[in-house]
Amino acid sequence: MMEVIVQSPFAEIAALLVMAAVIGFFGIILRQPLIVSFIAVGLIAGPSALDVVRSDEQISLLSELGIAVLLFLVGIKLDVKLIRSLGAVSLLTGLGQVAFTSIFGYLIGLALGLGAVTSLYVAVALTFSSTIIIVKLLSDKREIDSLHGQIALGFLIVQDLVVVLAMIALSAIGIGAAGDGHGGGSVTMVLGSGLAMVAVVILFVRYVANPLTERLAHAPELLVIFAIAMAAMFAAAGDIVGLGKEVGGLLAGVALASTPYRETIAARLAPLRDFLLLFFFIALGSALDLSLLGAHVTGAIIFSLFVLIGNPLIVLVIMGALGYRKRTGFLAGLTVAQISEFSLIFVAMGVSLGHVQEDALGLVTMVGLVTIAASTYMITYSHQLYAVFERFLGVFERKGTPREPSETGAHRNDGHKVLVFGLGRFGTAIGLRLQKRGIKVLGVDFNPMAIRRWRELGLETEFGDASDPEFVAELPLPYAEWIVSTVPIHPTGLSHEDTRTTLIQLTRTSGFRGRIAVASHHPRDTEELFASGADLVLEPFQDAADRAVELLCGAPEEERTEIPSITSEEQQA
Repeated sequence: MMEVIVQSPFAEIAALLVMAAVIGFFGIILRQPLIVSFIAVGLIAGPSALDVVRSDEQISLLSELGIAVLLFLVGIKLDVKLIRSLGAVSLLTGLGQVAFTSIFGYLIGLALGLGAVTSLYVAVALTFSSTIIIVKLLSDKREIDSLHGQIALGFLIVQDLVVVLAMIALSAIGIGAAGDGHGGGSVTMVLGSGLAMVAVVILFVRYVANPLTERLAHAPELLVIFAIAMAAMFAAAGDIVGLGKEVGGLLAGVALASTPYRETIAARLAPLRDFLLLFFFIALGSALDLSLLGAHVTGAIIFSLFVLIGNPLIVLVIMGALGYRKRTGFLAGLTVAQISEFSLIFVAMGVSLGHVQEDALGLVTMVGLVTIAASTYMITYSHQLYAVFERFLGVFERKGTPREPSETGAHRNDGHKVLVFGLGRFGTAIGLRLQKRGIKVLGVDFNPMAIRRWRELGLETEFGDASDPEFVAELPLPYAEWIVSTVPIHPTGLSHEDTRTTLIQLTRTSGFRGRIAVASHHPRDTEELFASGADLVLEPFQDAADRAVELLCGAPEEERTEIPSITSEEQQA
């Protein structure tokens, strides 16, 4: 063991931050989430390596505040209108995944000899997927608004609700089990105090939240301080009455969830959450004795394989039974192939309540490291993985895929002269102008909101992904004269390939003999797109500037097509 002596808590924190920055940088190069890097910092700084961590109280305090802020941000997303807005598919698939993962995880735990309580904790922990990681990866791939991306977000919402219920149940079960650690008191008194906190939240939401946050919003910095104060105050109150800091922080978030400023608060607190959670993961990693983890290698491998393979299969089976295509189920299933920071927090609560031993936390941490690291590459290379496994996935798809009726060719071979891929503002403007000239247009997108928008405008659409060879091959390509792609740069993997060049290749190999126009926002892409087979490269900003100069110089203004206004949500999509 190598020991490094740090003279003061401040110097220790500084050393840990430097280590986190350096290791995090290498983690980014390897395309790993910061969670993996931060746990690695704890392991390296802990007693098994450099032995830097000495200020346990200070790090523990920052860790607990980070957990309170994390649960606060979960609560602030749980608007009372959210339950009603959950689609039946997200609800059924999410609950089905949670149920099956818990059952099979519990049975695996018993088979490994973990004991009933420990197996239950581990099984529940395996059901949580990381919101931070999934949203980040899907956003980077520009798939957050795709059908499988929206279903994945539905999973996360359902899992957040399960987190809430699990932690409340855990606190209730643990009342009195931790003795003085949670304030003691009878079960009746603690539950009464909990109901009182819920009543305070209801009254706050009803009479105080909106006017107060509206006044505070005039000073955004004060609004953020107020939100942190709410999280800390409710977390402290929850700890005092016996519900725990986690539930208290969660209730604080719920108290502000219905305000119009919740997104602003969440956006401003996200960096603080990440900073404070660094100390949670450092504390977690430094508490793990690497010499004792060898006994859990077999269990960690089995549970990791179950999460990496079993969870996607569970989602694939459920979505196939609900009538989704195998591709949609496969891509959505890959998003749950890891456990999350909540898994570690959940088991850590069990350790603090005395329900499970610390080695259970070590086991779940090892599973977290393996699944988070591996699933990052699985989601990044999701389309390549689908191409490899597609031939084996037919058993998971119902005939007709009734949940995706827009993909079944309602407009096939219907005389469309132009196919427009990408139905954002630019694509919509092109489609409406072509329609006004009497040209039959078919729009293609994998964003359900964009599809709905086009249909409201009286334009025909197909739902599908431009990078899906099977879908592209089924389009009425032989009857079209032009293909227009307005999709943005969308990396399909770690290479520089994007959906524009992929679409050119797929349409040509599928027999399209017409002309292809693609949009480019960067002049440096123009030559590459021409080299890839594009016949015309549209540069929206340059073309608009040229037209503006023509109008300013006295060129006659042609009749314009009125484009209906687009909502902010559709602009983001």
